[in-house]
Amino acid sequence: MAIRKLASVGSILLGVVLVVGGIATWLMVSSMLADQRIVTPEDACLPGRQVRGPFTAYCQALIIQEHTLEMTDGLTYAELDREDPRREVAMNSSFLQASLFTSVLAFGVAAMAVGMGLLFVLIGLGIRDVSQQARAPAAA
Repeated sequence: MAIRKLASVGSILLGVVLVVGGIATWLMVSSMLADQRIVTPEDACLPGRQVRGPFTAYCQALIIQEHTLEMTDGLTYAELDREDPRREVAMNSSFLQASLFTSVLAFGVAAMAVGMGLLFVLIGLGIRDVSQQARAPAAA
């Protein structure tokens, strides 16, 4: 009996922590991106929008890659000769893309944490409900 109560309360508490942590992470990453005041260019998949969420960050990373490949004649950082002045452009591009893709990943992890948190809350409530039904006297 006590183990069910412990499992129920523990699951609900863990769920709440995951939901709060996921929401806090989402808001923090969104705020940090917004502070950069990045606006997607007109040729991006989501044109003219401030980068503050996973979709705009992804679109910005893709368009950076596209513009970089145009400047480097389709060559990546690793393919450019060490003496090629375009190599620095490709390096900066790779860094910016990696940063944006990291934020996309952070949004995904935050969303997963919220989803898992809600699942844990529901499991905890289910354990509590089953426990209460097991204690109720059976109808004669």
